[in-house]
Amino acid sequence: MSSAFGNKLKIQIFGQSHSKGLGVVMDGIPAGMKIDLEEVQRFLDRRAGGKNAYSTARKEADTPTVLSGLVGDTTCGAPLCAIFENANTKSGDYDKLKGNLRPSHADYAAWMKYNGYQDRSGGGQFSGRLTLPLCFSGAVCIQLLRQQGVEVSSHILSIGEIQDEAFDLVDIKQKTYLPDEFPVLNAAVGEEMVAYMTEIAKEGDSVGGIVECAFTGIPVGVGEPIYDNVESCIARVMFGVPAVKGIEFGMGFAGVKQRGSECNDAFYLEGDQIKTKTNNSGGIQGGITNGMPVVFRVALKPTPSIYKEQETVNFKEMTENKFHIEGRHDPCIVPRALPCVEAAAAVALYDLLLEK
Repeated sequence: MSSAFGNKLKIQIFGQSHSKGLGVVMDGIPAGMKIDLEEVQRFLDRRAGGKNAYSTARKEADTPTVLSGLVGDTTCGAPLCAIFENANTKSGDYDKLKGNLRPSHADYAAWMKYNGYQDRSGGGQFSGRLTLPLCFSGAVCIQLLRQQGVEVSSHILSIGEIQDEAFDLVDIKQKTYLPDEFPVLNAAVGEEMVAYMTEIAKEGDSVGGIVECAFTGIPVGVGEPIYDNVESCIARVMFGVPAVKGIEFGMGFAGVKQRGSECNDAFYLEGDQIKTKTNNSGGIQGGITNGMPVVFRVALKPTPSIYKEQETVNFKEMTENKFHIEGRHDPCIVPRALPCVEAAAAVALYDLLLEK
């Protein structure tokens, strides 16, 4: 089942962008764990659109209705199920496509796979709307990880060519964002990014960027060798976030420019603890955590729904033509995607922690 993942913690996502609702089932959370739903809501609010000139005008309450799994604020061992209503849909915007395939969307691939029966309204099951139940499960896992001493921090590393400061891979300065804060380390760079995204929106175009994320406090030995290693488990869930096109850990691709003598993480003793002087491995060696911060970067492509005229094929008439996309779209998905990145990694890491 492509919409389900996890080993000890099994996650099932369901719904479509313009269906009556969508949701998630989380099976495998131990009984007796405290969950603060108000904190979950604050996390979901960071993902919400309709708040500024560089996000979609679609605005939903995105308040979860928890159907099972909690007694008061405590897990009871039953699957935790939460659903969300889709209230602010405008499916008529997609009727205007009239058979035109949207460039860089799933339209053509899904049309062929599902013999023309796919739901194209809002992108159907391929929509970024499906990151909402993922964020619910991630918000829950972030709380469960924190109860075991694991903290998450992230920021926008770049929008287009505009670059924020990068994390110190060894010494992560933890940063928790409020829903209305712009998530960068350097506020001045953030203002430049906002101005750039606002201008891109006025032009009817879009832009992508990179999110940098770190988890601290993860014990040594989390992860399984070969195919259930930390990198592969995080990457598997991460690529379920639409627009994600790449991920790198620690030094990442920059490491190819260095020699082993420069790239290797030398060990040293800090009291009775073994640590590394650098963290170019991103806290992972042999696919297993080594106690250093787990640090990675995720590349997100420009939003494919733009208002500029584009060339396409009409699959009903089998003709080439030009058309304009209508509807409500993000000129840059990166700010709203940042909590999705945290959520995807948190779910994968908590599952691996349960394995350990």
